[in-house]
Amino acid sequence: MAIAPSFLDSHCHLDASEFDADRDAVVARARAAGVSQIVIPAVAVSNFDTVRELAHQQGFAYALGIHPLYVMQASDEDLALLDAALERHREDPRLVAVGEIGLDFFVPGLDAARQQHFYVEQLKLAGKHCLPLILHVRRSADQLLAGLRRVGALGGIAHAFNGSFSQAHEFLKRGFKLGFGGTLTFERSLQIRRLATELPDTALVLETDAPDIPPHWLYKTATERAAGATSRNEPGELPRIAAELAMLRGWTLGQTAQITRANCEAALQRLRGASGVSGTG
Repeated sequence: MAIAPSFLDSHCHLDASEFDADRDAVVARARAAGVSQIVIPAVAVSNFDTVRELAHQQGFAYALGIHPLYVMQASDEDLALLDAALERHREDPRLVAVGEIGLDFFVPGLDAARQQHFYVEQLKLAGKHCLPLILHVRRSADQLLAGLRRVGALGGIAHAFNGSFSQAHEFLKRGFKLGFGGTLTFERSLQIRRLATELPDTALVLETDAPDIPPHWLYKTATERAAGATSRNEPGELPRIAAELAMLRGWTLGQTAQITRANCEAALQRLRGASGVSGTG
């Protein structure tokens, strides 16, 4: 009897308010689809406890960090609180990374210097606590790489990667894997699909970024959204996204699940322990 593929969603904001009404049902659908592990990254000090508790309740993993879109509301005291939380939970096998951190030069109105400050300080905290990173990369790959050269890192995942082949290989040289999700499913996403096709097998991990970055079958146009249509992504969509990657690579679905899980566990090494402990705590 064939064993069903077991998928790992390397990036899902399961704590988001979009899931408040039916979170347990969302998790049930994901598990029924074959998603056995999910990494839930924090975005601000205010949701550190939420992502940790949710990971323990559901048997998943989590990361702690301050997202670049939230640094305008953050202070250096928040960095101290992150340091304290990483120390307090250092023996927690479900804490697998510092994240989601990084730089965003796409959204207008963000203070670049402030983003850089929080990014570099969180790189230092990751090194202090011997944890890999989950990086937010949006029009910022070169600047992120500059920080990694300056401070160093234990590797991790460059989430929702959309850079060049040269940038991709620079991240890979530093122990990072590259996250691919819903954007991969759009035929017009030529660069992302080419990256997903041509990069080494060992480079790729799968993610949903749910409730964001919906795959093409959930996508709504601006007109549809203005009329009230929604396009919430869910972790249960991961196997269909994986099928797209399998088609591009010439893999079976089982191979896709196995390869991307192994890559994610290589990047976030505590994941192996998180998958082997009880779902309560």
